[in-house]
Amino acid sequence: MRKYDLDNIRWATILLVMAYHVFYAFNAVGVLGGVGGFQEVQYQDAFLYFVYPWFMVLLFVIAGISARYALDKCAGKAFIGKRTWKLLVPSTLGLLVYQWIVGYFNIKIGGGLEYLPPFLVYPVSALSGTGPLWFAQVLWLYSLLIVLIKKIDKKDRLWKLGEKCNILILLLLVLVIWGGAQILNMPVITMYRFGIYLAAFLLGYIVFSHENVQETLTKYGLPLLLVGAALGVVYTVYYFGENYTEDHVLKSFFTNAYAWLMVLGILGLAKKYCDRQNRFSAYMTKISFGLYVLHYTFIAIPCYYLKEKTTLPVWAVYLAALLIVFGCTPLWYEVMRRIPVIRCLVLGIRRKKET
Repeated sequence: MRKYDLDNIRWATILLVMAYHVFYAFNAVGVLGGVGGFQEVQYQDAFLYFVYPWFMVLLFVIAGISARYALDKCAGKAFIGKRTWKLLVPSTLGLLVYQWIVGYFNIKIGGGLEYLPPFLVYPVSALSGTGPLWFAQVLWLYSLLIVLIKKIDKKDRLWKLGEKCNILILLLLVLVIWGGAQILNMPVITMYRFGIYLAAFLLGYIVFSHENVQETLTKYGLPLLLVGAALGVVYTVYYFGENYTEDHVLKSFFTNAYAWLMVLGILGLAKKYCDRQNRFSAYMTKISFGLYVLHYTFIAIPCYYLKEKTTLPVWAVYLAALLIVFGCTPLWYEVMRRIPVIRCLVLGIRRKKET
C-alpha cells in the first residue's frame, strides 16, 4: 500500500526546490553558482534563508522511510539494482549524455571557457552539470549502506528500537541532526553535507518508517510547524545578509533546531491531511524525479538571458523565470521519457511502463 502523504511531501518539496533555484540564481548574498543579484540588498532573498536549512533534510528523511518500505518488499541485491538504475545512472552517465549542456552554459556564464583548453571543455562541462544531481549520487551511496546495515542486523534490532520513540524522543533527535551537521561536510562544494543527510536518512529508515511514530506526529504536527515557522522568521532575520551556506550558519544549533521542527511539523501535518491521492497528485508523484533531474535546464539558461539580455523589471524577471521552469520542465519530461536510451540514461527509466 502506497503512503500518499510521503508521495505528496516528495513532489511538493521538489516543486519547492525548483522555486528555490530561481531565487538562488539571482541571489545577492554570495552563494556561488548563480547569475548574480540585481542589487546589494534583496529582500526576496529571505525565501532562500527560510527554506534552505530543512528542505533537503526533509527529502532525505522521506528517502530513508521509502528505503525501509522498499527493502521490505525485495532483497538487498534487487534493491541496489533498482537504485543504481534510478539514481546512479542519471547522475553519472546522464552527465555525459545530457547534463553537460547545462554545465557548459554554467562555465560560459562564469567566463571559464576562455581558460579551458578545447580537449577539457566537454569533461569539465559534464562535471559542472552535476548540479542538483548530487542528491541522487549521495542517496545511492546511502542505499548501499542501508543494505549493509540490514544484512548485519538480520533481526532488525536497530529498526525495532525506533518504534519506541515518543514525542519527547523525536524532539531530542535534533541532537543527532545537529551532530551530523558538524561532520563530513565538503569544503567549497557545500551541498555535499554527508553527515546531516546521512543522519536524516537513517532516522527516516529506523524511526519514521514506523506507523505508530507517524501517528504520534499527527497529534503535534500543527504546533510543531507553527513553532518551526516562527523560528524560521527569527533565523532569517538574524542571518540575513550573510552567506547562509557557510559552516558557522549550518553548524549552529539554532539552525538545526529550526530545520528539525519544520521536518517534524511537515511530516505530522502531511500524515493527517495529505494521506490521499487525486489525478493531479498521482501525476506529480509519477513525474517528480524527472522534474528534479531536468528542471535546472530551465533555470541556468533562461535566468541568465532574462537578467542580462532583457530590460524587464525585477519582479517580471522572477515571474518569467518561475513560469518557464514550472511550465517547461513537465513538458520537457514528457518529451524525454519517450526517447529510447535517452530516457534510461538521463531519467533512469528502463521500460516505458515505468513512466
